[in-house]
Amino acid sequence: MLSQIPKPLSFSPTNPSIPNSPSLRFSTPNPSLSFTHLPLRRRRSPLLAMASADDTELDRFAAVANQVADASGEVIRKYFRQKFDILDKADSSPVTIADQTAEEHMISVISENFPSHAVYGEENGWMCKETSADYVWVLDPIDGTKSFITGKPVFGTLISLLLRGKPILGIIDQPVLRERWLGVSGRKTTMNGHVVSTRTCANLAQSYLYTTSPHLFSAEEEEAFIRVRNKVKVPLYGCDCYAYALLASGYVDLVVESGLKPYDFLSLIPVIEGAGGAITDWKGHQLFWEASANSHAPSFNVLAAGDETIHQQALGLLQWQ
Repeated sequence: MLSQIPKPLSFSPTNPSIPNSPSLRFSTPNPSLSFTHLPLRRRRSPLLAMASADDTELDRFAAVANQVADASGEVIRKYFRQKFDILDKADSSPVTIADQTAEEHMISVISENFPSHAVYGEENGWMCKETSADYVWVLDPIDGTKSFITGKPVFGTLISLLLRGKPILGIIDQPVLRERWLGVSGRKTTMNGHVVSTRTCANLAQSYLYTTSPHLFSAEEEEAFIRVRNKVKVPLYGCDCYAYALLASGYVDLVVESGLKPYDFLSLIPVIEGAGGAITDWKGHQLFWEASANSHAPSFNVLAAGDETIHQQALGLLQWQ
């Protein structure tokens, strides 16, 4: 058990003190999410206008989100490539002391700064005195735990803030490489403070494609994926959430994945859209989430593209109904 977190990285203007972590609880996440699908719109929608915050609020949210990522990163770096126990959750996915400790420190920072906000963490589920909230932080301390436990630094910490179901802020943080992508509603995406953007690639035959693993698809999903894979220039595997960060920075063109949970992709939306890309489900619907203490978390298929043209081409090949 970590009794103290060292001074965080200087990504944010202020650094609150971080309380000691409570006792670890290796428990199955509380399934408490639900989804609604909306048609894809590339321009600002009425929903986005409803779910908005002013610049001062967004600045404050971003500053605290950076502190949350700092706190998580300090924990994760201490455990990376070290010996620790690996437990299996009810869905057979692995969990470690690093996942649990990092999430609990993340929650501490949010609770200190925004006590009225709800939190949904992969490891701890819904945390709020109320059964619903306008603002909900969604956390995945280590997206890509299998990569983490095998010493491969392509996992990441995912942080999103929802306002009435709409992601208004997202972070992809790679704590070992010390790379951080920040997306904020209405603003351009940055990586370590520098603006990044997706690259133009209007021809699927010239594109680079990532998926975490072809073994994660069902038989029907694999057939759909293969239709896309056979048309791209280079198919690549095994990058977890880091693939989406590379897409936002203009190094790859497509990411196609299935079976993602809300904490796996909600933070990606502001990052990719703020970099000029598109991210939807396999039908082209916007990804929208309403959270409460009693809602359910289904799996979800996600398509992200740096260029709208190949996004549409990929949707046509997926033919997902």
